[in-house]
Amino acid sequence: MSQSNPLTWGDFKNALKQNPDLHLQFQYEEGKFVDSSYHITEIKQAPIVSVDCGGVMNSWTEVIVQLWEPSEKEVDRSMKVDKALKIVDLVEKYLPLNPSATVKIEFGNSRFDTRQMYPGEFASDGETFTVNLVTDFTQCKALTRNESCGTSPAEASCCAPAPVKQELELVTSDGDSCKPGSGCC
Repeated sequence: MSQSNPLTWGDFKNALKQNPDLHLQFQYEEGKFVDSSYHITEIKQAPIVSVDCGGVMNSWTEVIVQLWEPSEKEVDRSMKVDKALKIVDLVEKYLPLNPSATVKIEFGNSRFDTRQMYPGEFASDGETFTVNLVTDFTQCKALTRNESCGTSPAEASCCAPAPVKQELELVTSDGDSCKPGSGCC
């Protein structure tokens, strides 16, 4: 299963429910997986409210699943999807998670800076259910709306190339242009 848009929490949870007996693993770079000893340390729900550079207010909700690798390997196999779902159920007893929220996985280790990534493609392979993570990106919402940043026209947007400034030339007539009484001042 491949995702072109950010996945919702509801869709992510449903994908997990379809694979309860498989081992859940996360691939954060090609061929690099979160260590099988990982823990799901917390699940956060973050309502985001922002104003973009075009002066438009935006709001959305994110559900962030945080993964942590212990310093020493504890097990040889990653947790089963069913165990992850039990953690989700525990969280949802106290914090109802918005099924329409964008889901992100937060992870980092000594070789990979901590960041939030989107679940991209899912792969069921024998005994494992792998969530391939894709990096988050930034964007200029005003330009994606074909509008300008701030109060200037779209062509003069803060995200557009800066206009070329013309250099001023110092023009002198005879080298004596700034003497008292010459009229230059």
